[in-house]
Amino acid sequence: MNKSSEFFVVRTYITYLSKHLCKNQKEMNTPKIGQQAPDFHFQTVDGQAKKLSDLLGKKIVLYFYPKDDTPGCTAQACNLRDNYGELLGAGIEVIGVSADTDAKHDKFRAKYNLPFPLIADTEKDVIQLYGVWGKKKFMGKEYEGIHRTTFIIDEKGKIAHIIDKVKTKEHSKQINELLNFK
Repeated sequence: MNKSSEFFVVRTYITYLSKHLCKNQKEMNTPKIGQQAPDFHFQTVDGQAKKLSDLLGKKIVLYFYPKDDTPGCTAQACNLRDNYGELLGAGIEVIGVSADTDAKHDKFRAKYNLPFPLIADTEKDVIQLYGVWGKKKFMGKEYEGIHRTTFIIDEKGKIAHIIDKVKTKEHSKQINELLNFK
């Protein structure tokens, strides 16, 4: 085998490994049902610093979404807003996470009167911690982005449910079907 052939074989193998590892990366990093939810810091709507673990004793809907003020993300946030009273009444806290800035979150929250915190994870620390960043396809184009995913965390801080096929206009209904809060 000549050097050109050797290079092609090695390059092909590296490409195969890279695709294989990237394909499975989300699965490897995503917390599993029954595992302790990874802890992180965030700010409440009124600016208080908190940790996820400060909410032990409550159920938490931790939802990751791609981008503020886009049709699907707005539908999802407004659906949670419209059912927020029932969620709170059942002892369920709601926290949204995207890679948008605090300024964008403030505008989004104000525009749609969202009563729950939105975490500005511009460095993608929490997004990576929950394994929701990866390759996506839209209209035939492949790109990196946030996979719309919701983690329902129980009162002990463990992952109770994961919703990875989110119905943006019926998200509260999906949560209710899992938790029976109404």
